[in-house]
Amino acid sequence: MNLRKCAIIGCGFVGATTAFALTQSGLFSELILIDQNRKKALGEAMDLSHSVPFGKPVEVVAGDYPDLADCALVIITAGAGQAPGETRLDLVHKNVTIFQSIIPQITRYNQECILLVVSNPVDILTYVTLKLSGFPAKRVIGSGTVLDTARLKFLLGAHFEVDPRNVHAFMIGEHGDTELPVYSSANVSGIDFDHFCESCQRRCDQEVLRTIYEEVKNSAYQVIENKGATYYAIALAVLRIVEALMRDEHSVLTVSVLPEGHYELNDLCIGLPAIVGQGGIEKVLDVPLDADERDRLQKSAAQMKKVIGEIRWE
Repeated sequence: MNLRKCAIIGCGFVGATTAFALTQSGLFSELILIDQNRKKALGEAMDLSHSVPFGKPVEVVAGDYPDLADCALVIITAGAGQAPGETRLDLVHKNVTIFQSIIPQITRYNQECILLVVSNPVDILTYVTLKLSGFPAKRVIGSGTVLDTARLKFLLGAHFEVDPRNVHAFMIGEHGDTELPVYSSANVSGIDFDHFCESCQRRCDQEVLRTIYEEVKNSAYQVIENKGATYYAIALAVLRIVEALMRDEHSVLTVSVLPEGHYELNDLCIGLPAIVGQGGIEKVLDVPLDADERDRLQKSAAQMKKVIGEIRWE
């Protein structure tokens, strides 16, 4: 595998913005863009190539599935986008059909790469990718709740008036309406919320935390309502995952993974904290949850199971 070669399948808003982020990162020397609309892939590759003199050296080309043969990483952003008023789960059958076409074409030419799924509903499509590819679970990863966690950290940082990078809190579960915050172990640089609020005299009761959670959960809907699609933040969330993979960082990220008994969950993919390195998922972590959080995670998983049960495997 060529660790300096990456492919992106799907050149819509998210795919193109992710490609731009990757061209600026210096992580790859080759970036292959694939899209059902080849002219779109050609246009994006040309536009991105023209930015290379301002950034890091990288060859960006429009390609096809045979070009995946030695790619270390294949990022999948293809699929129907989320329309105003539409939930991520509403996209299931349209995008499962698209993945049933895409995944066999990937595995025909490459069975050793890492597959990173970004398309929505990401947890369901990560599971579909796992089943269709036959890859080991550690090499099939979804973007999960990495972006949701960033939104949570941003809003908590604004509330506490601290750098959001010093807020340590997770969003887990479905990347969607049943996701949940893990407040029971959340802290600001090691200081739990209750003690931090006492020292800074800011109100931080359950009502405030619930309001912040609701804003995180509804953020995508608000962005889509205002501008039609979300793409900048998810592109950087994907970049963060890719950095952890390609730099072998052993970073803890809330990616969509296959839990094997973690929180008594099996046979689905869902957003959980996991250690991410060059080989993919190194370990899924059992972050302590209180009784309410554990119950909400089970309900989120049950929703995923229900949707999985409705998939038409063709």
